[in-house]
Amino acid sequence: MVAMSIHFESGRPTMVDVSEKAPTVREAVAEAIVSLPEEAARTLIEGDASKGDPVSVAELAGIMAAKRTPELIPLCHPLPLTSVKVRAEVDLPQVRFEARCKTTAPTGVEMEALTSASVAALTLYDMLKGVSKGIEIRSVRLILKRGGRSGLWRRW
Repeated sequence: MVAMSIHFESGRPTMVDVSEKAPTVREAVAEAIVSLPEEAARTLIEGDASKGDPVSVAELAGIMAAKRTPELIPLCHPLPLTSVKVRAEVDLPQVRFEARCKTTAPTGVEMEALTSASVAALTLYDMLKGVSKGIEIRSVRLILKRGGRSGLWRRW
C-alpha cells in the first residue's frame, strides 16, 4: 500500500510548492498490460481493425496524453517534457505498453508516464472494442523513476 498525502491550505487542496527545488533531469517509465480475447487478438494479427492500425494509434495517443497530464490530473504540475516515447510489445494474447517520459524540472514525471501508458491501453481498447468487449486492462504501474532527491527507484 502506498501512503498518500494531500496538502491543504485553509481547508482547500493546493499544489505542492516546488519553487525552492532545483531543476534536475528526471525520467519515469510506466507500463500498462492489455489482455486480448481470441477474436481481438486475431483482428490485431490480421490487420482488420476498422479504425486503422490499433497499436500505432495507441502509441501516438500515449504521447499526446503525456503532454496533457496536468489538464487531466488535479494539482499536477505542468512540466516541460523533453522526451516521450511509447512502445508496444505485442506478445499475444497480451500487449504491453511502455511509456518513458523525461524532463528537466523541479518535480518528477511519474504522472506523465502513468497517464501515457494508461491512455495507450485505453486507446487499444477503443480500437478493438467493436470486435470484443472482453478486452482487459490488467495492470498500470510505475516501473522506474530517476532523478530528484530520491534518486533511482526501480520496481525489480
